[in-house]
Amino acid sequence: MEICRDTEALNIMIKEAYQQAKFGKVADYIPALSWANPETLSLAIYEGKSMIATAGDTSETFTLQSISKVLTLAMALMDIGEDGVFSRVGMEPTGDPFNSIIKLETHTPSKPLNPMINAGALAVTDMIKGNTVEEKLGRLLAFIHELTGNSAITYNNEVATSEFETADLNRSLAYFLKQHRVVSSDIECLLELYTKQCAVEVSCEDLAKIAFVIGNEGRSVETDRTIIPLHISRIMKTFMTTCGMYNASGEFAIKVGIPSKSGVSGGIMAAVPHGPGIGIFGPALDEKGNSIAGMKLLESLAHRYDLSIF
Repeated sequence: MEICRDTEALNIMIKEAYQQAKFGKVADYIPALSWANPETLSLAIYEGKSMIATAGDTSETFTLQSISKVLTLAMALMDIGEDGVFSRVGMEPTGDPFNSIIKLETHTPSKPLNPMINAGALAVTDMIKGNTVEEKLGRLLAFIHELTGNSAITYNNEVATSEFETADLNRSLAYFLKQHRVVSSDIECLLELYTKQCAVEVSCEDLAKIAFVIGNEGRSVETDRTIIPLHISRIMKTFMTTCGMYNASGEFAIKVGIPSKSGVSGGIMAAVPHGPGIGIFGPALDEKGNSIAGMKLLESLAHRYDLSIF
């Protein structure tokens, strides 16, 4: 993949994608996210030992938000196994907004349909082993440090507090899940952990490194070791493909075809199987919560370099 030697084409794609940002708006239902500059767009592409292409300010940090759902899923699967996880969370796309409660009320048993919607992510976070919020969060951060090689990564307390204080809908989902014995934790502790996991702060380069490990069967080239078991990395890529871009996942699979996960901060993590990892940050969102410029940029990259898995 010779993107680094095709800077002219890359610059054209970025310019075209950047023009899409004017059609989006930053997330404002979490007050601390509303301060982001909607004109920002940055990109990092990592091939295992070095960044092969970058654009924009790739050192600028932003919070993972829903991208964290992929990582907590991996941890839960490693902690309690597939049978334990999928007895409490399903494997099917919903077609509904990521924060919808309707499928919980209309399906029996009342378990979330997949781990990428908020209800499913809350259930998955509840499964992470640890006796306290601090212990569980510490394990998640250590996992991210290993994936990125960046031990400075932590969570943004201002964003976490803002999310916790405005988490009424997620709190409602969590209480519903507890009523149906899908979660067992104290709800306020679960919400504290969940909002801190969403507020973990990374850069495009960090995202690209995480994506690379996921795309390459859980193995880090830099450390020459497996961080995520092969079968779990495959599960992660499958959910990223079927559910990773909220209720635009089907259209995204057709237009782009790269296992990806977005977050309402504007981040997108794209894991090309046996290929590069891609990290994008563009906080101007479409109506479904995906980075509007980031989606356009990934579509252009996928078409030009034949990155689709289909």
